Amino acid sequence: MSRSSRFLLAGSVAALCGVAIAVPGLSQGGSRPPARYSVDAGTMSGMGAMGSGGGIGAAMSALTGGGGGQVAHELHLKLGSSQAATGDPRADHFMPAGAGLGTVPLVTPRRTPTGTPEMPLGQMPKGRLLLFWGCGERAPAGQPVVIDFSRLARGEVPSNLYAQPLNLAEQWRIDWQNSTTYGEWPNERTDRQVPATASLLGSHRIASSYAPDIAFTLADDFMPGLRASSSDRPGGSVSLGWNALPTATGYYAWAMATGTEGPGAGRDMVWWSSAATQQFGGPMWDWLSPPAVRRLIEARTVMPPSQTECTIPAEVRETGGPMLMTNLFAYGPQADFSHPARPANAPRDWNPDWIARVRFRSNTTLIHGMPGFGAMEAGEVEAGQTPSARPAKPRCPRGLRGIAERAAGLCE
Repeated sequence: MSRSSRFLLAGSVAALCGVAIAVPGLSQGGSRPPARYSVDAGTMSGMGAMGSGGGIGAAMSALTGGGGGQVAHELHLKLGSSQAATGDPRADHFMPAGAGLGTVPLVTPRRTPTGTPEMPLGQMPKGRLLLFWGCGERAPAGQPVVIDFSRLARGEVPSNLYAQPLNLAEQWRIDWQNSTTYGEWPNERTDRQVPATASLLGSHRIASSYAPDIAFTLADDFMPGLRASSSDRPGGSVSLGWNALPTATGYYAWAMATGTEGPGAGRDMVWWSSAATQQFGGPMWDWLSPPAVRRLIEARTVMPPSQTECTIPAEVRETGGPMLMTNLFAYGPQADFSHPARPANAPRDWNPDWIARVRFRSNTTLIHGMPGFGAMEAGEVEAGQTPSARPAKPRCPRGLRGIAERAAGLCE
């Protein structure tokens, strides 16, 4: 699976979740907001690490068992400023030598109209979305919640479908809509892969034509990779387990599967979350600060860092079929910087020249119940042999149904 396909798989579902986090004002006095810089650093394992190399055998192992020690890194850099650029916007992040990236350019994207075109009536999706949640052998009474895809396509989204934004001060975001000038990486000009051996430890400097110089030294690095595994349990449930990460502040898991043909000849899709209440997507798809994670643990939405296992209820398999695409997130530390340094008990009108935030997380993806996906074929390919011929699969439909059917191997 290509890097773009990985992000389409995760990003399409994330878009469905409607991630939206407000940007609080740091100053109440009406002066210009500071320049803002964010670094989101991720460690990917399992299916998410397939684009980092390692051969077909490593990819097959990743699909079926969490990827072992195979990891990849991702970086998302964003600079937002209230200043207009002098000439064409220019910005560069000078990385420490251990990152293996040298100087990373932050490009101001071309602004394009936003919005989702209406879907022609003839292409209205069929089928249903069945929602389950909670760790346990059996799903509690009242599950699943059933949502008709055709109603979603018409914009009829239930008000309680997605987890709500936290609106915490440290959860601000940066984009071109809330910045006079904006730059990002990866971007349309460069999309270099972050080396699996990259380190962020050391000095960082960001120089631009539309913000003051930003400089900080990082003592935190990419988190270790998650190693997740799953196994069938008596009664039909699935046991999900993973290794504890030393810097994890909490864990969150979700799984998707395609089920049987439902009413109206549409294929049902099953979505499960580890939250103890009906909380799907929203902020859990993002990088989360330690205070945000603590609040979510108190609400039983995120699992505590001491927890390293969760049971997916039997009803999820019974309804969704034998194959589950399972995703696990470990949220990590956050480092905050500003100039001048934020004083203790900062007044409400405190307004520094710039603020910067570095967040960390680790996530893994595995597919449970994919029988014989390639131990033999992977060996044939690596030995230079031709895999056995397979019947051609149908093309995947568009939208969420297509994402799930592609993950389950039903289409291509």
